[in-house]
Amino acid sequence: MSVESLQEALGESSLGLSLESSKASHESTHESSHEVQQLSSASGHLQVPYLVIVVPCYNESAVIEGTTHVLVHKIHELISSRKVSEHSAILYVDDGSRDDTWEKVGALRGIYGDVINGVKFAHNRGHQNAVYAGMMEAYENGCDCIVSMDADLQDDPQAIDEMIEKYCEGAQIVYGVRNNRDTDTVFKRETARAFYATMTWLGTNTIANHADFRLMGRGALEALSQYHESNLFLRGIVPDLGFKTERVYYKRAERQAGESKYPLGKMIKFALEGITSFSVKPIRFIMLVGAAAFVISMLMLVYIFVSVLRGHAVSGWGSIMASMWLLGGAILMALGIVGEYVGKIYLEVKHRPRYIIEERLGM
Repeated sequence: MSVESLQEALGESSLGLSLESSKASHESTHESSHEVQQLSSASGHLQVPYLVIVVPCYNESAVIEGTTHVLVHKIHELISSRKVSEHSAILYVDDGSRDDTWEKVGALRGIYGDVINGVKFAHNRGHQNAVYAGMMEAYENGCDCIVSMDADLQDDPQAIDEMIEKYCEGAQIVYGVRNNRDTDTVFKRETARAFYATMTWLGTNTIANHADFRLMGRGALEALSQYHESNLFLRGIVPDLGFKTERVYYKRAERQAGESKYPLGKMIKFALEGITSFSVKPIRFIMLVGAAAFVISMLMLVYIFVSVLRGHAVSGWGSIMASMWLLGGAILMALGIVGEYVGKIYLEVKHRPRYIIEERLGM
């Protein structure tokens, strides 16, 4: 055999071995990829999730440094135990604070680094908008899940561990639910109970003793991003999303410093927001009141007719006045309730932005 023939034979043999090796490698890679997909499907979450803790702030200068210390420690604890990704972070949303909350957020980023991020509203737009803005910022930056909580540390950061576990088991929404209301005054406890009972009667799907301490996965956040209404009531919207949900129970602590951002006036406004955003029963109630007033007026008409026949018309003055007050009050109440709904329609049809972001830190 000539040298050229030998080289040609060796080349063909080498090429054949190379092709077989490449084919085997491809099959091995395919099998490995298939195994990874099966493992991912079985576990629900193959990789540790990228978590963002969303914290709305309004005049929280007195507590934000202590809160940051606690939450940064919690983030590092979760990272070291491989429960969340090393890219996990805290996102403060400054709802147009009038104190130096935003300046302190910037200073804290200088101390703790990229784990601290911030968003500043051009002016105050309300707690619900601040929570929503933080969730959408985190979603747009590719997070796997968020946990929203207040800046006063009344929501227990230790409950986040159990929330993450529930998420890794497949839950898209995990509610933080208070197991008692011992820290509340009797008035606040009873009004809260009345509020949740009223919302249930009106047909609104709310979670009793749950505020805005919750975990939401990326799927739930994507669904929430499709809600464009101006009148935000997240405690009603989030349960309305569906998805697999779980609950984590915790004891709510007392506020560490500063003052409550939900005095009586704001609580009443918030309750009306929730009722009129999710139910038309008040308008139907007006119809029932109107029907009742009509029946009463018919009875009064019979009474007046009989009084005239008997010559006692003057004595009917009291009943006439009572009827006037009854009907006048019912009409004014009806106008007020209808006005609430008309006002909400007015706000919605203008399609104004919920908030305007003036400045960002990180993300």
